[in-house]
Amino acid sequence: MALQEAQSKQQEDRRLRIVDRTMRMHGNEPNALIETLHAIQETYGFIDLDLMRYVSDKLGVPLSKVYGVATFYHFFTLKPQGEHTCVVCTGTACYIGGAKAILDEIGKTYDIGPGETTKDNKLSLLTARCLGACGLAPAVVYDGAVSGKQTPETVMNTIGRWFENGS
Repeated sequence: MALQEAQSKQQEDRRLRIVDRTMRMHGNEPNALIETLHAIQETYGFIDLDLMRYVSDKLGVPLSKVYGVATFYHFFTLKPQGEHTCVVCTGTACYIGGAKAILDEIGKTYDIGPGETTKDNKLSLLTARCLGACGLAPAVVYDGAVSGKQTPETVMNTIGRWFENGS
């Protein structure tokens, strides 16, 4: 049934054609799973359960494996993200350097926790186990751009501009 629903969506949704092309380029083999999930993430912005089922059926991979891969890598998200993303590194150096205070301040101000999006879909707050920028601790990624030596104040100033500018 999931395959039929997805095929019906395919006629309406050009994004699914991109996903299909990625699977075909890799021979519709199970080893195309990560590349296919990347294609979904890039075209849809997130990976929902229907798309996981579709990939599972097409590649002959158990749904549990598709879900496991999609939830293991922090690059993949299972729900739509906000207009802007803020990723706070919680690796040892960043945590010691103040990552918890940054997360607490964002949570207190915008009423969201890690993995959540504000009600207006303006901001998604994410965490990463390590960004590999330990010399810049604490590090925060704003819409894909890494910034180091962050404080709760610098983070709130950056995020605040997203809400002030309406973009």
